[in-house]
Amino acid sequence: MLAEGNWVAFQVHPQANKVQIKRAVEKVFSVTVTKVNTLVVPGKYRRFGKAVGHTKSWKKAMLRLKEGDKIELFEGGGS
Repeated sequence: MLAEGNWVAFQVHPQANKVQIKRAVEKVFSVTVTKVNTLVVPGKYRRFGKAVGHTKSWKKAMLRLKEGDKIELFEGGGS
């Protein structure tokens, strides 16, 4: 979880939209999402010996949770 503002970040399917992401997180984690920001992280070029390749682009979703809600997965509550 990000330090301020009750934000969490997820890697999501590239074709998922904000409404789908919000509904999925609310259903799976039983929290209330108040804001969803998405961005596509571009792939980077990488060298593998003499060969040049690149990593895949991926989509990131930043979600703001209702004040008081939290996801235990991000709180270090697991053993």
